[in-house]
Amino acid sequence: MPLITNREQVLDIYAEAEQNKWVLPTFNSENLTTSEAILQAVSDFGKTRGKTDLPVIIGITCQYPDRPQSVYYAHSRYWDLGLRLFLADINVLTAAESPYAGLRVMVHLDHIQWDLDKELLDWDMNQFSSIMFDASTLAIEENIRHTLRFVEQQSKKVLIEGACDKIGHGRSLAEDKHNVELAETYFQQTGVDLVVANLGTEHRATIAKLSYNHDLARAITQRIGPKLCLHGTSSVTEDNLVRLFDDGVRKVNLWTALERESTPILFRDMLLNAAKMIGPEKAQELYNEHLLGKSADYDAVLSSAHYTVTYRQQIIFKAMQQIVAGYLNKWYK
Repeated sequence: MPLITNREQVLDIYAEAEQNKWVLPTFNSENLTTSEAILQAVSDFGKTRGKTDLPVIIGITCQYPDRPQSVYYAHSRYWDLGLRLFLADINVLTAAESPYAGLRVMVHLDHIQWDLDKELLDWDMNQFSSIMFDASTLAIEENIRHTLRFVEQQSKKVLIEGACDKIGHGRSLAEDKHNVELAETYFQQTGVDLVVANLGTEHRATIAKLSYNHDLARAITQRIGPKLCLHGTSSVTEDNLVRLFDDGVRKVNLWTALERESTPILFRDMLLNAAKMIGPEKAQELYNEHLLGKSADYDAVLSSAHYTVTYRQQIIFKAMQQIVAGYLNKWYK
């Protein structure tokens, strides 16, 4: 089916998720391989559950300094070109003739910056399902003021999540009571649909480690209801992933785990097929330099089936499917 961008239809999906005790996942993407791997995984997972129209959210950042994904979507590194290509890909992937046409796909603009993305804020927001407006670099009073203005302009068109605090990279949490009061004040004064609070997670986590603050999430939920969106989900351990719904988390955003966990699989396959990728002479040179071990292939004939971008993308595609499926298994019960 076509992309679901109508606010009321998006809210209906959130209501359905609430009833089913689903945590809605947003998987971010910065290339076609990732986008299609997400959809393939959701499609396959839905078939095993007898539900071929599962909802899923695919997100992308624009000029977010930590990871400007629309910039990376095109090699020209123009954010607007990258964003248009991303939207074009998603529209084709959700068209009636697509194998993923039965899914209910929503598209999310993630970490849209109050300053760096000003040009984007003049776009037609009806083509998006949800937007995270991010003014968390500002003092809380200014953050609220900018977020409120955005909510007043766009809340009739699109679901809005807002960042009441900065999600860092291993940054320690502030005192819990302060964070609870901050989230409550922000939610009440901005009118956002979902709140992104610092719950101890981190962006671009190099390893999955215990940092998610379960007690803080519950304390915030007691004040504002189940309105939390968790960012930095790639840093959350498996035992905490399954308890997110009970903590009041209704949406999660993640990207790092898709890339972090698929890269070793590609790397291993490339080592094992070294000669097929670069030829036996170059593979032998790497072996002589102790860069390849005895298990690596350094005798085979160069093969176009292995030195193409297609070969590398297919390995990533399959690996990402498995990663996405693992998360779906925890959140779609």
